Amino acid sequence: MTVETILSVQDLKVYFGLGGRSLGGGRRSAIKAVDGVTFSIRKGETLGLVGESGSGKTTVGRAILRAVNPTSGDVTLTVGGKETNIATLSRKELKGFRRHMQLIFQDPYSSLNPRMTVRDIIAEPLECQNYGSRAEIDDRVRDVAGRCKLNVEYLRRFPHAFSGGQRQRICIARALVANPEFIVCDESVSALDVSIQAEIINLLMDLQVELGLTYLFIAHDLSVVAQISSRVAVMYVGRLVEFASTGKLFDSPKHPYTKALLSAIPFVDPDQEFDPIRLDGEIPNPGNLPTGCRFHTRCPFAREKCRREEPLWREIDTEHMVACHFAE
Repeated sequence: MTVETILSVQDLKVYFGLGGRSLGGGRRSAIKAVDGVTFSIRKGETLGLVGESGSGKTTVGRAILRAVNPTSGDVTLTVGGKETNIATLSRKELKGFRRHMQLIFQDPYSSLNPRMTVRDIIAEPLECQNYGSRAEIDDRVRDVAGRCKLNVEYLRRFPHAFSGGQRQRICIARALVANPEFIVCDESVSALDVSIQAEIINLLMDLQVELGLTYLFIAHDLSVVAQISSRVAVMYVGRLVEFASTGKLFDSPKHPYTKALLSAIPFVDPDQEFDPIRLDGEIPNPGNLPTGCRFHTRCPFAREKCRREEPLWREIDTEHMVACHFAE
């Protein structure tokens, strides 16, 4: 049985700072935040997108939702058997289409309007879409709040009355209220305590089964990604360097950058030696990228070919993609 692909991203590019001149009079180079990213997500699955800060993960998620306009590329979302290229929608078409795709923000504190009650915060997407009468909206808000483990009396309160975990539940309820098919979770548990992270992850997984949701789960914590994701994409300076099922990626990583990320996961056992791979230097400037492989400036295994030639994005094993000259 073939699993339906709900989201297809083809050669997505997001450049900033195009044109104009710098203070010194020279022409400004483009900041290549996302530079030719291609992947797909199957209906009902969670794809984890990981990488260091500055690798372009959040920009990918926002470009998919058109919170940031892509420079080029196609983003196709399949809803009800109909394919829609989000990248080409007009502003008017996009407003009507947004109910199919939503975003859960990273910071549950700054992403909620302190002047609005919880009821109004959750109801806002419905009111923007002219969902129905106030009574119908209230019924829908109460239903979604209950699914997110929020008491009905919370709906009259303001965000300052809640803890971080409760605020993130409000954010999840707001994302779910319009009944979307696809949700981008932008580091949605990174600002929470570990015990609360587990509760939110379990809630997201339960809602996924209950409502048939599909997630793009953006994170830098690989231990969290391992818990929720069925496949994982690793990103470095605007490009994917490895893509595989969660089991394959954790058991047999092929790219040196992936190995370094995995080695940095701390152990629970205090007697087990913790010896992460140390990468020298900083992540390259996306406005002044090195030639050849973008990782060669920090790679402990770099050779002359890595400095000259950019590695091809290739399948090294069944559904295991990698961009490395010497992945074997």
